[in-house]
Amino acid sequence: MLDYIFGLLSYDVGIDLGTANTLVHVKTKRVLAIGEEAKKMLGRNPATIEVIRPLKDGVIADFDATEVMLRHYILRVHETGHAIPRIPKPRVVIGIPSGVTEVERRAVQEAALSAGARQCFLIEEPMAAAIGAKLPITDPGGLLIVDIGGGTSEIAIISLGGIVLNKSLRIAGDELDEAITHYMRLKYNVLVGERTAEEIKITLGNAHQSAFKGTDKVMVIRGRDLESGLPKSIKITAAEVREAMLPTLREITGGVADLIEETPPELVSGLIS
Repeated sequence: MLDYIFGLLSYDVGIDLGTANTLVHVKTKRVLAIGEEAKKMLGRNPATIEVIRPLKDGVIADFDATEVMLRHYILRVHETGHAIPRIPKPRVVIGIPSGVTEVERRAVQEAALSAGARQCFLIEEPMAAAIGAKLPITDPGGLLIVDIGGGTSEIAIISLGGIVLNKSLRIAGDELDEAITHYMRLKYNVLVGERTAEEIKITLGNAHQSAFKGTDKVMVIRGRDLESGLPKSIKITAAEVREAMLPTLREITGGVADLIEETPPELVSGLIS
């Protein structure tokens, strides 16, 4: 009966934990910002403010910070101006990497329940990605899913509504950002921050020279000259970004090839067709 009442007065919530940031004041332990708001302060925070990533490589690295973050979003979803208030006791579905251990699964569920969820269900991220893309997951032919997140790249073969084979690589968007930062330091002797590297990846990131229809797209970025210590502006091209990212991308495509090699012949033929 109580579950029925909570169902009427709360929303069902889907959460992709990802690798969101949480900003914590070191002395008071008070949370100052969460998610995108915290991300905007990366590299600008004073010594008294610490930037925490509650999740690392797709799994919980800081249980308390994860609980605070989940509670924040559950409360935000239930904010309403209606006469009938919403009670923040939702059923929650959380996407998790396909290769997590049973201990890691329990940690996610416990964090969600501690944050106020009345029930917590877990779904593997490749399956969630396929459902979100409205792919025919119940077909027998087989689907190859590659979901490149921030901390992990999820590769899976899906058939008849289930995951037949899966591979979780701890190589993803964060490593692409690091590759760009490393490239800028080696080639231009310029240091760029995490946010700038991500912006370069989003704007110019590509895996093939045809990505921008024959034109080599250019972007002006600002960083710090490692020799003089002064701000410096330089132009970087899409071809350079591709060169920076290729070693990391090859590791991901290598993971895809490895999984295809393990796939039953009946499903491989369906993937190719």
